[in-house]
Amino acid sequence: MRPLAVLAVFALLTSAAAAWEPITLAPSLQKVRTFFAVDDPRVPAEVRADPPPLPVGDVTAYARATDGASWLGTAQGLVRLDPAAPERDRRQYFAGRRYLPDDDVRQIVPDAARGVWVRTRTGMSRIELRPMTLAQKAEHFEGVVRARHDRYGLLGDSHLAVAGDLSTNQHVDNDNNGLWTAIYAAAASFRYAVTKSPDALAQAKKSVEAMLFLEEVAGRRGFPARSYIRKGDREPHGGEWHWTADGQFRWKGDTSSDEIVGHFFAFAVAFDLLPDEGLRARIAATTRRIMDHIIRHDYTLVDLDGLATKWGWWSRARFAQDPEETALNSLQLLSFLKTAAHITGDARYEAEYRKVAHDLGYAQLILKLKEVRTELNFSDEELAMLPFYCVFRYEKDPALLANYRRALDDWWENMRRELSPLWTFIYLTGRPDAQVDLPGAVWTLHRMPLDVIHWDVKNSHRADLVWSPVPDRFGRREAVTLLPADERPVMRWNANPFVVDGGKGGRAEDDGAAFLLPYWLGRHHGFLRGE
Repeated sequence: MRPLAVLAVFALLTSAAAAWEPITLAPSLQKVRTFFAVDDPRVPAEVRADPPPLPVGDVTAYARATDGASWLGTAQGLVRLDPAAPERDRRQYFAGRRYLPDDDVRQIVPDAARGVWVRTRTGMSRIELRPMTLAQKAEHFEGVVRARHDRYGLLGDSHLAVAGDLSTNQHVDNDNNGLWTAIYAAAASFRYAVTKSPDALAQAKKSVEAMLFLEEVAGRRGFPARSYIRKGDREPHGGEWHWTADGQFRWKGDTSSDEIVGHFFAFAVAFDLLPDEGLRARIAATTRRIMDHIIRHDYTLVDLDGLATKWGWWSRARFAQDPEETALNSLQLLSFLKTAAHITGDARYEAEYRKVAHDLGYAQLILKLKEVRTELNFSDEELAMLPFYCVFRYEKDPALLANYRRALDDWWENMRRELSPLWTFIYLTGRPDAQVDLPGAVWTLHRMPLDVIHWDVKNSHRADLVWSPVPDRFGRREAVTLLPADERPVMRWNANPFVVDGGKGGRAEDDGAAFLLPYWLGRHHGFLRGE
């Protein structure tokens, strides 16, 4: 897909944002859904009765809630209209099992506190609107992580044996356990820096320890595993798996750049913010071994078979073979080296960094994104922004900073329309004087759903969407309209937020770290205030 086609449509629908100011946080209404059996005595009797017929139209039921909002039932879900709400929240759509037993709404009855009881063709649902601070929301997601996603300190996947039933959770490995653990480890480190909470410190240390073990468990020091399982665990997903010599662990190889990006990002944040000197020394030693491995193998990750992994490479020779990765991977290598120099204090990494930046020309290669990119890959945005965060923390050279900022602006050209709080906050660490829609990014935090089960979500029938003239890189139809996070499929920040249909049939649950990292990073850097 040609990225300019989508960006051109987006440009027609947006205007320049005002200069940003820190957001003073206040509680917002969060959606909580509970299903009930038809004969449950807690269900008001009025919900079981059919509403009087309406004269015309496709509306099947109507109710005015206690806060004055209007709720309209249809055969395709539920709509809440509130002209008194902030503009982005005046029209809200409720559909799929995140909210309803099915989308054929037959009756709506208000409850006593803003919400409604809903009867559909197959069941009953109560939708509550509960005032909640973002700090309380963060506490909720901490509970999600600990209940179903902590696998030996790694942030693991949750498979639900019965769709939607959290009690049937099964821990499963993930191709990028290292990266997802890094997201949570950094979030916990920022939480500790903001709150000085002993619990935050314990969670951060536990996650960092798990990441350090990925480098210990693999068959070669300096080469971290993607994931690992213990003897007796469920059989792992596909990929390249190896037993340790003592037969107690199996670890996953063919490690990618995703994992290295995660390690350096989390190690940098933890090293700077956590007070444990022993842990910081271990972070420095592991960082040194990983960086030495990459340098020793001509800026490549080399697996036990002596061959480069599929995606673990940053050399100019490989750029010639796969030029589309030139800008991204050049940025990554520079960030790794600068971060290694900072963490270890070893001048040779700074010297290697200067050689790569100037002698090998990587400081210019990072500016080639628009030249080499042929399609929008939202996963690449994550693999760029985490390294950007590190270089803007540690680089002081005005000339190199100017190049990094130019490169950052190239990436931001697409990202700005996503209203991602994580990308917005990281962008502002590199461009503190930029004009951004900071309220829009915080709106995304407010609208991220508390229920992060991967329910099937369908929006492609909606009349309020503007569509891109071209499909995404996987051939999927995508919108130009950005839907609120609680109306689209659950996704992490490496996914395309403009693909409006998706889900896993309720058979998996996300971990919520996609909320925790931007929230605590934003608190730490002062973009968010008041909690």
